[in-house]
Amino acid sequence: MMMDSEGLENGIEELKLKEEKGNAHAQPQGQLQITTFSELVNDVNLHFQIIRFPKQIYVWIGYNSAKLGHMYAAASTRPNNMVSVTSILGGVSDNTGSGIAHRLVLKTGLNIILACSIPKNSPILETEAEKILIQKLISLGYTKSRLGGTSL
Repeated sequence: MMMDSEGLENGIEELKLKEEKGNAHAQPQGQLQITTFSELVNDVNLHFQIIRFPKQIYVWIGYNSAKLGHMYAAASTRPNNMVSVTSILGGVSDNTGSGIAHRLVLKTGLNIILACSIPKNSPILETEAEKILIQKLISLGYTKSRLGGTSL
């Protein structure tokens, strides 16, 4: 779905307004918890959306726009509990989000769907986005405790 520049600006303004009103925390909706927030990193706006389902987490990381980007699915696989990641949308040549998805499974113990529009050759930006995301997941209680299991 293509978005014109006016629609994009309105969407970004809505995110800014929500953040200014202190609405950057989780909003329970039934069994889903939706969290949206933005951060300025190296003069670039990074937008985040986290949707917590009962047994998985959907994460979107937007780079200066509302573009979906590449999408990855990651989960622990049997019998060794190793993490497998596959590209759902985009292609395999750009692995910017696949590493983040892999590490999120290890941190949360949950299945992860990650959409990421961070540019391909921006490892510093990718690292910063992952740090911000992990900090938010910890603050929301979505990461595994040291004893195992997820802290819900």
